Amino acid sequence: MAADGVDLSVELGRLALPSPVLTASGTFGHGDEVARLGDPSRLGAVTAKSISPEPWAGNPAPRLHMAAAGMLNAVGLQGPGVAAWLAHDLPALRATGARVIASVWGHTVDEFARATEMLADADIVAIEINASCPNLHAMSEPGAIFSHDPNTTREVVSAVRGATSLPVFAKLSPNVTDLTLIARAAVDGGADGLTLVNTVMGLAIDAETRRPVLGAGGGGLSGAAIKPVALRAVHTVTRALPGVPVIGTGGVQSGVDAVEMLLAGASAVAVGTANFREPNAPYRVLDELERWCARHGVACVRELTGRLEGM
Repeated sequence: MAADGVDLSVELGRLALPSPVLTASGTFGHGDEVARLGDPSRLGAVTAKSISPEPWAGNPAPRLHMAAAGMLNAVGLQGPGVAAWLAHDLPALRATGARVIASVWGHTVDEFARATEMLADADIVAIEINASCPNLHAMSEPGAIFSHDPNTTREVVSAVRGATSLPVFAKLSPNVTDLTLIARAAVDGGADGLTLVNTVMGLAIDAETRRPVLGAGGGGLSGAAIKPVALRAVHTVTRALPGVPVIGTGGVQSGVDAVEMLLAGASAVAVGTANFREPNAPYRVLDELERWCARHGVACVRELTGRLEGM
């Protein structure tokens, strides 16, 4: 219970958190590099940068490019591998008081399962399946993103579900014709909940060189520009799959953004791109959300979830 009487606690299925504001994977570092700048114990959880069973070098530079109202990135899931993360990064992150959600990825279904199995004894609260990153492979490569197909989505989620007893959230891509079909496949595969959405596929071109700006060619667009896409995705999926908890992410930069995401149907929100500009953005968003609730007579933040009117 917050000091001014606003109850900020949320429940995402069997995962209970003290607040609805999380950090999005890939935006808060692997360990405590950003967490040490604030007090992550105030947040619902910190979702660490995605890790695979083995170290991965990621994409060639340049990897980031500022876009209108957002950012285009093609980092390519660079990471130290699960073993190194467990030995060096997770202990430092946990020491800050953060509740940690581990994000896993792999080139194959077996690698998703193996990464999850390696986390069996880790001090974490949930697993997020990153089956939707658009910048790992060339954006023209067919079948490169697992969550673009309901069958592969179900297969990946089922493999992870079989490798852990922790709550499992599937992070899905907005770059599909029917997101509800993919979301239903994730739930059928055993996901406790969903994270909506990952970045929107994009391309930046340097007119002088006539080449892509990013080293990998295409990348993923994030930030304020994609908030309407994320809101629509959250609203559509939560209406189609009532009772399935959703972490809404995509353009959340303020407390009002968080309110909108909750009204659309999310049970919690994740702050992402804003962290690059302002490392303390999640705490500010949480404070603004709390003050908004107090001003509007909302005693419990859970009252906002799915309360959008007129649609």
